[in-house]
Amino acid sequence: MGTSPWIVSDELWDRLEPLLPQREHRFRYPGRKALPDREVLCGILYVLHTSIQWEYLPQELGFAGMTCWRRLRDWNEAGVWQRLHEILLAELNAASRMDWSRCVVDSSHVRALKRGQHTGPSPIDRGRAGSKHHVITYGQGTPLAVLLTGGNRNDVTQLLPLLNAIPPVRGRVGRPRRRPDALFADRGYDHDIYRDQVRARGIVPAIARRGTQHGTGLGAYRGWSERTFAWLHGCRRLRIRWERRADIHEAFLKLACCLITQRQIRSLC
Repeated sequence: MGTSPWIVSDELWDRLEPLLPQREHRFRYPGRKALPDREVLCGILYVLHTSIQWEYLPQELGFAGMTCWRRLRDWNEAGVWQRLHEILLAELNAASRMDWSRCVVDSSHVRALKRGQHTGPSPIDRGRAGSKHHVITYGQGTPLAVLLTGGNRNDVTQLLPLLNAIPPVRGRVGRPRRRPDALFADRGYDHDIYRDQVRARGIVPAIARRGTQHGTGLGAYRGWSERTFAWLHGCRRLRIRWERRADIHEAFLKLACCLITQRQIRSLC
C-alpha cells in the first residue's frame, strides 16, 4: 500500500525544516500552543492534492485550515519554496542528472473561478477568466522555473522572464549554472526580437516558425513540458485556480515543483 501524498517524508522534512522561519516566542502572553510545522505542512499538502477548502480540512487529522493557509503564505513570502527547489536541483546536478544541453518552455491554461490577481479573459475558453502556468523544463520533465500570469497573456512575453527565473544551480565544481545550451519552443514563441535576445544570452533558440511545415523536431522534446504539466495538474488544486490571491496559487505551484524534483531525486536510490 502506497503512502498518502500528504504525508511528509523524512527526506523532505530534513531538507525543509532548516529553511523555515523561526516564530517569535511570547513569554508574557503565550496564547494557544502553535501547531507543529510538520503537521501544518501535511495540511497544506492535503489541500494541494485533494483541493478541499481550507475550512473543511479534517480536524481529526490535526489540521487547522486558517493556520495552514497562514503558514503557506508566510513561508512563501520568506522564499522557503524557492530555496527548497534550489537545494533539490543542486542535488540532481551533483548526481549528473541534469541535462543542460536543451530546455523547453511551454504554458498551460487553467480556469480561475474566483478571478483575482493574474487572471484574464482566456482566448481558448470563450473569454472566461483564467490564468496561465508558464514553465521551463529540461529532460525527464523536471521544472527549472514556473510563472503565473493572466489567461490572456501572450506566451512569448514570458520567454525572457522564465529564463531570468532559472535559479543558480549548484552541486558541481565551478560557477553555478543558470542557462541551457539550447532553448526549444513552439510557434507561440515565434518572434525574431526574442530570438535575438535569447541568442545574446549565449543560448541557441530552436523556436518553430509560423506558417512552416511540421518536422522541426520540437515534438521530440515538447513531451518534457507536457509531462511536467501532467505532474503539476495531478495536484488537484492546480487544475482549477480557486485562490483570488496570486501569491497563494504561486505558492502551490512552487511547492508542486519541489515535490516533482524530490521524486526525481528518490528515483536515484
